[in-house]
Amino acid sequence: MVSDKPATSSNNPLEQFVLLAKSAKGAACLELIKQVLEAPGVHVFGELLDMPNVSELQNGAHSSYYNTLNLFAYGTYRQYIENKDKLLELGPAQKKKLQYLTIVTLATRTKCIPYSVLLEELDIKNVRDLEDLIIEAIYADIIQGKLDQKNSQLEVDYAIGRDFRPGDVGVIVSTLQDWCNACDAVLGCVEVQIQRANTEKNKVVKHKEVIEQEIVNIKKTLKTQAQSQVLDTDEAMTTDSREALPGTEKGKKPAKAKGVRSSGSVKLQR
Repeated sequence: MVSDKPATSSNNPLEQFVLLAKSAKGAACLELIKQVLEAPGVHVFGELLDMPNVSELQNGAHSSYYNTLNLFAYGTYRQYIENKDKLLELGPAQKKKLQYLTIVTLATRTKCIPYSVLLEELDIKNVRDLEDLIIEAIYADIIQGKLDQKNSQLEVDYAIGRDFRPGDVGVIVSTLQDWCNACDAVLGCVEVQIQRANTEKNKVVKHKEVIEQEIVNIKKTLKTQAQSQVLDTDEAMTTDSREALPGTEKGKKPAKAKGVRSSGSVKLQR
């Protein structure tokens, strides 16, 4: 009989239980199942279900142990309420763990879970208790999200993984293929946008080069015109200076006035 709870591995808390199940039989195996259902940090149970000593309980007098372990692996709290006669009576810690796992299952269906659905699936009577349970699940890193009290819903950003049945492999593959196809489509759109952006960039660069060349040409033209205007101004100033200098006609002398004396007056003659 297993009397002490086994130490759990930080990477795989279920590992120690699986190792013990290899040799645990009879009452020891039953006690091991009860412990794993209550152990914190253990949220997957598929490996333990596959152990021969556990699997043989399925059809025996202790089938309720196997059924309860199977419920924790794949089921929900609502299924526990509906099938109590075939299952073990759960303690407070075990009930809370199954409620956590039920939230995880609901999160795989929709990222925004209405309070009304949670209240029904978890068999909780009031919103206050529901929000306390959700907060505990968040602090336990089972889910990540936030309470939307305005819209009375839980918004889930992340949830831990649960066990999946062998028959669910096809659904998982199909879901992953759809996701890959969506990624390819998004990648194609991104590549198209990149090509368009590069084309527009090249157009802008060429247009900029044309404008810059036009600016250079305009500067050259303005410089040439300025130099031409300076030359014209210098020539005009030289011409004006020459015209302003006093000069006489060649071979001509300025006329002189002769004075003729006369009695009492001077008469000028030319």
